[in-house]
Amino acid sequence: MTTQTQAAQAAQTDKDGQPLLSVQDLKIRIQMDNGVMHAVDGVDFAIKRGQTLGLVGESGCGKSLTSRAIIGINPKECETTGKVVYDDESDSNLDLLALDPKGKRIRSIRGRKIAMIFQEPMTAFSPMYTIGNQIMEAIRTHRTKNKKEAKKIALEMLGKVGISDQEKRFDQYPHEFSGGMRQRAMISMALSCNPELLIADEPTTALDVTIQAQVLELMQSLQREFGMAILLVTHDLGIIAEMCDEVAVMYLGKIVEQAPVKELFYNPKHPYTKGLMKSMPRLGGEKSVRLESIEGSVPMPIDMPPMCGFYDRCKDRIEGVCNAKAVPKTYISDQHTVRCFLYADRPEGELS
Repeated sequence: MTTQTQAAQAAQTDKDGQPLLSVQDLKIRIQMDNGVMHAVDGVDFAIKRGQTLGLVGESGCGKSLTSRAIIGINPKECETTGKVVYDDESDSNLDLLALDPKGKRIRSIRGRKIAMIFQEPMTAFSPMYTIGNQIMEAIRTHRTKNKKEAKKIALEMLGKVGISDQEKRFDQYPHEFSGGMRQRAMISMALSCNPELLIADEPTTALDVTIQAQVLELMQSLQREFGMAILLVTHDLGIIAEMCDEVAVMYLGKIVEQAPVKELFYNPKHPYTKGLMKSMPRLGGEKSVRLESIEGSVPMPIDMPPMCGFYDRCKDRIEGVCNAKAVPKTYISDQHTVRCFLYADRPEGELS
């Protein structure tokens, strides 16, 4: 076991009582021509050190806006409220949302302690600079000003993510890399400063199955080595099952169900979660059995009345209840919560 790994595990053990990151009542509003869009509406979750939390849901449910709000890189049109409490070494209750998004404090955390893998590496990398130059920029900003040392670290990280002939690749531009190699290069840049939290926004989008498996295995290997936490944003339940310790299911800007991964897969409660599970192809399943689909489409969250956002698509809806008021959070167990009136006879916080 490496010294780096031992240090990471020791830090995790020392701080097991407090989450590394806690998102509290996060709301993101966007003013549109025809009203106010409630893109993210009261999201809560926490991530422990060394844990992988999966944020899953359909496109447009608010996953990416939520993840980007953590490090303050959403567009200026996004009006963000709530708290993102980070357990920083100098302040265990540091609210990242209260910081100036262009200030020195958040810039010292962004990229250094909280890093991000973006959804499309071709647009995340600048086409004007070499891959090596861009990885070195992150290292020289957060770790060392020495060019030779920064280049050595960059070459080591390229090798660690499985890119061969690092010296040659270091001086190449993004368009000279394949999709899988660009994704690996982005992972190397994100991990070059040994972050405590890695936000991975659809890290395997547009990759073929073989490369996807390699990228996921690489992330797990580096997580074990560095002891970092991962927030994995995806719409792929197969990736969630393989990678995550806990899952938060988002729909229309809200987390409608959250549970440990095995609990969610074997005992889903929300009708939307159940629909997602039934739409998954399974190995060994009968060819004659058609996969189920969730009928309808996601409504636009513009000036919506207080009601269940899944009402129009739900087969189990209760007329006069689900469309009459906001849905409370119900505790199925101390680790399993759901927002659904089918379980709302128990007050919030009351365990089954």
